[in-house]
Amino acid sequence: MKVLWLVNLILPAFAASQGLPYSEREGWLTGLYGAVKACSAGGQEAADINTPEITLAVAYPTSSESMSGAQEFSRTEWDGTVWYGFCEDLAHPEIYEEGMEEAFRKILADFQPDIVHVFGTEFPHALACLKAFSRPERSLVGIQGLCCGIAENYMAGLPNKVQREATFRDRVRSDSLRRQQEKFRRRAEHERELLALAGHVTGRTAYDERVTGELNPNRIYHPMNETLRGEFYEGVWDPGKAVKHRIFLPQGDYPLKGFHHLLAAAGELLADYPDLEIRVAGISVIGGDRKRVPLLLRIGAYGRYLKRLIAEGSLRKKVTILGKLSASRMKEEMLAAGVFVLPSVIENSPNSMGEAMLLGLPVVASRTGGIPSLLADGREGLLVEPGDAKALADAIRQIWEEPVIAAVYGENARKRALVTHDPEINQRRLLEIYEEIERS
Repeated sequence: MKVLWLVNLILPAFAASQGLPYSEREGWLTGLYGAVKACSAGGQEAADINTPEITLAVAYPTSSESMSGAQEFSRTEWDGTVWYGFCEDLAHPEIYEEGMEEAFRKILADFQPDIVHVFGTEFPHALACLKAFSRPERSLVGIQGLCCGIAENYMAGLPNKVQREATFRDRVRSDSLRRQQEKFRRRAEHERELLALAGHVTGRTAYDERVTGELNPNRIYHPMNETLRGEFYEGVWDPGKAVKHRIFLPQGDYPLKGFHHLLAAAGELLADYPDLEIRVAGISVIGGDRKRVPLLLRIGAYGRYLKRLIAEGSLRKKVTILGKLSASRMKEEMLAAGVFVLPSVIENSPNSMGEAMLLGLPVVASRTGGIPSLLADGREGLLVEPGDAKALADAIRQIWEEPVIAAVYGENARKRALVTHDPEINQRRLLEIYEEIERS
């Protein structure tokens, strides 16, 4: 069986071998890659589930200047795998370049896969590949986030005045909040067209099963959980070593992630917890990093709104933006926190929450999208209605005021996550899905 993977980011192991830059953001793919490679020689792993030998190729996007246009691609053999690099305007994922279809036709003709497995629906390369492949019965799309839900909920309850604002930075970059939402609407259109071409889908929540079924009633849905980054399978949160009133937020750079709702909740908590801290992973939109860039070009309308909320809530010395974190640094921050908070207004299966659950860190999250499929309210953590700052504050307060119950939540969440994100179970499930598709 010949399987072509289409991924959103170059795999770290291959990138390192070629001296190329890479991100750890999708480091979980490395483990999955190793599992599939174990079947490349028809070894015991394949025999155990009666799966045929797998020959793997991986296609990844690059903005390399060594290729002259969207119709070009590179081919490299490494570790018994064929690696295809294709050109894509990574800075503008809302733009669909038809030239990519020709690049994928060439890649497909070169490798001749039996199955094409697309990881994610967020980028135009996914649509271009399935258009070029044109075999829905052998096309598998793994759902991560869903652009249609992001586009619909992007503003996350921001005041209309803020939604309409555009700072100097926003005007120069043509990147106001409304423009950002429009870009996701375009991506959602590509996603809708992509899912119509997919005969098979993998997902892990009631939310992604429902939405993909609405977009393509004929698709075959294959439940499959996700394996997370290896660092988070070791170590357990210890409340005695954590900073009790420290909140960890995994991302806060655009409205959907609900940073503004957390700041509103913090305003309610500060009087009772003057030692409160909020530590936020990811890039800063409030001007705290990239100091070589003029401030006017760093602050967008959302960042300016966040700065106003921070000032009004007397939170200037309480908020720290950590920047992009490696897996090991993210783990350190989680283990040191008193609570993990995910105030997003929509999510499907947030990996950061799964990683917090693996560590046993108490979780407070929004009751939205696929989150209720992954965490049981009142048993494995606390869920609140998205956008309800008072309910969010009350839930955080409950975690801090009832440490024994909070620790039980964390322990229960860890037990569940160790099953949900079990690498061996999930890797075997993927190989079973490949076999099911080949037989169909």
